[in-house]
Amino acid sequence: MLVRGNWIAVSRKRVLSMAESVIVIDVGSGTQDILLYQPERNLENCPKFIVPSRTQIVAAQIRKATVQGKEIFLHGHLMGGGACAAALKKHIGTGLRAYATSQAAVTFNDNLSQVEGMGIMLCEEAPESAIPIWMGDVDTFSLKQAFEAFSLDYPLKTAVAVQDHGFSVTESNRTLRFRLWEEFVLQGGDLRSLVFKQDIPEVYTRMRAVREIIPDAVLTDTGTAALLGIMADHYVKPRLNEGILAVNIGNSHTLVAAIRGERVYGLFEHHTSMVNVDSLANLIRRFQNAELINAEIYEQGGHGATLHPEMRPGWDFVVVTGPRRSMVKSLNWYEAAPYGDMMLTGCFGILAGMGIR
Repeated sequence: MLVRGNWIAVSRKRVLSMAESVIVIDVGSGTQDILLYQPERNLENCPKFIVPSRTQIVAAQIRKATVQGKEIFLHGHLMGGGACAAALKKHIGTGLRAYATSQAAVTFNDNLSQVEGMGIMLCEEAPESAIPIWMGDVDTFSLKQAFEAFSLDYPLKTAVAVQDHGFSVTESNRTLRFRLWEEFVLQGGDLRSLVFKQDIPEVYTRMRAVREIIPDAVLTDTGTAALLGIMADHYVKPRLNEGILAVNIGNSHTLVAAIRGERVYGLFEHHTSMVNVDSLANLIRRFQNAELINAEIYEQGGHGATLHPEMRPGWDFVVVTGPRRSMVKSLNWYEAAPYGDMMLTGCFGILAGMGIR
């Protein structure tokens, strides 16, 4: 079986020191936003990278093979789908074969029978005729090369955010993801409880796949990272006790949460491509009035909505972040940019969740 030609890490239990450098990676559908946190520097001066996400890179590799008329063999780890799934569908649609290991194949569906139904052939060894393509949300080999090119020391500690729908062979990704959010809200809504420094719950298979690549990594969801990042903004912090409505408009998903103090009282999540300024404003008004229900979002094609029984109308201060935030420019919501960098909102949120900032 093919393995990634980078390095094989050995897990060691380590306690993070506030004087320790950390590479922080917020993995999105379009970009991976990377911060090298160096405690001896102001955050504004820490090295930063905004580069294509791994799903975009894998998609490009699949498209290249399609143009060349070559079969492909996907190996490695579960990772984010999206762009790479779309490229794979087109590849198979041309009549070219696609092989995948069972571990890489769950990128496309948790149910391997459905994966095979897509036309993907499961095997654990690469056919000689196929081009091997490595799957994984974090490519440590390439990152180390980039750091070396800029004379930067690669840290011992890594923290990563990925969007994890959770694993279920029978339940849809949308349903499961929002059931997990609902449980979180009902159990107290403390975002820091979703930043996993030690054991990761078994349901979060995408996070656990990153741990296979980097055994000591801190993991969290991109939604959690974005909300914690919004809370870290200098203009937002003093308003947390009054309550805020945090809106993250990402390239693929839009997440909205009602937060007071350190607690999330409710949230809803939609696909960004399915909303516009008017429809999103209407959903947020209903959410502010504590009227929004799960079925309303789900039936539109979104993930869902969950409101704690104690959530009351209000939440007038709306703060927005994310690469697609310009969609709501006309609404004059406050645009969060913690430490002066909107694109690293998630990275700063991860640091906050680790207790560093």
